[in-house]
Amino acid sequence: MGSETQSQLQVVDFTNQNLKEGTETWVSTCQVVRSALEDHGAFLALYDNISLQTYDSIYSEMSKLFDLSTETKRRKTTEKPIFSYSGQRPSIPLYESAGIINPLSFQDCQKYTHVMWPQGNHHFCKSVNSYAKNLVELDHIVKRMMFESYGVERKKLESLLESTEYVLRGYKYRKPEVGESNLGVPPHSDTALLTILNQKVEGLGVKLKGGEWFEVGVSPSLYLVMGGDALMVWSNGRIPACEHRVLVKSKKERYSMGLLSYVNKIMEPEEGLVDEEHPLRYKPLDHYGYLRFFITEEALKSDSRINAYCGI
Repeated sequence: MGSETQSQLQVVDFTNQNLKEGTETWVSTCQVVRSALEDHGAFLALYDNISLQTYDSIYSEMSKLFDLSTETKRRKTTEKPIFSYSGQRPSIPLYESAGIINPLSFQDCQKYTHVMWPQGNHHFCKSVNSYAKNLVELDHIVKRMMFESYGVERKKLESLLESTEYVLRGYKYRKPEVGESNLGVPPHSDTALLTILNQKVEGLGVKLKGGEWFEVGVSPSLYLVMGGDALMVWSNGRIPACEHRVLVKSKKERYSMGLLSYVNKIMEPEEGLVDEEHPLRYKPLDHYGYLRFFITEEALKSDSRINAYCGI
């Protein structure tokens, strides 16, 4: 899979006060974002719009969620595929995760909370909603930059954002026992359009285009922004889906948080990104159809699930 090297992911500073649309700083940053995504499918974002209080609170509340019984965590929270609790899997025994659909809606946060805590849990609900609302601003900025750098008209971005649904996903990795592998999750790409990840404890690695692995640092203001399978379709293969993994190296449990975006309408490769040099590579994508396909035997046997689903 490649060796550990000093190769780096691009770091983009979203705390820069001069980063305003229409400025030279904005235009140059758009190009940096595009270049990083095309090279590695990912970049690191410095982003400080989430207060330390909100940051500490979301991790505290997520740890309480994972402390619930397995029976409780497996309660049905959605009809949509792969968004519910996942854990206790023999192939990846250290890993468990839970997704909250539409965390931008306080009402939907309450619905999820009442499934897990029938008596209610206001702190959990408030933390999820506040964290997601602050983090989605970064998601929107990145997509705006991406569309602008490719010269895609603004109304197409607005249409995409209107049809986007978000999932806030918490991840927990227990410490490996003696003689047990420290592999949290093997190398994989996400099914999402875009994923924004923060980790409380180290362990997240990104595979760079040269095959080497880059280890992501730990900070409340450091976020890994990754393109997923759906972004590869939208970009007609210009942006690869970022391959990443988790190794549990610390002596304590590892927690991380991810905001993932999905499109609830048929999405086609952007027509402006199809040309002689980049011939059409994908058929239109039904994102939720892909999620249902993702867990089928046919998908599991394929070298690339997204190519098996809608590749040409």
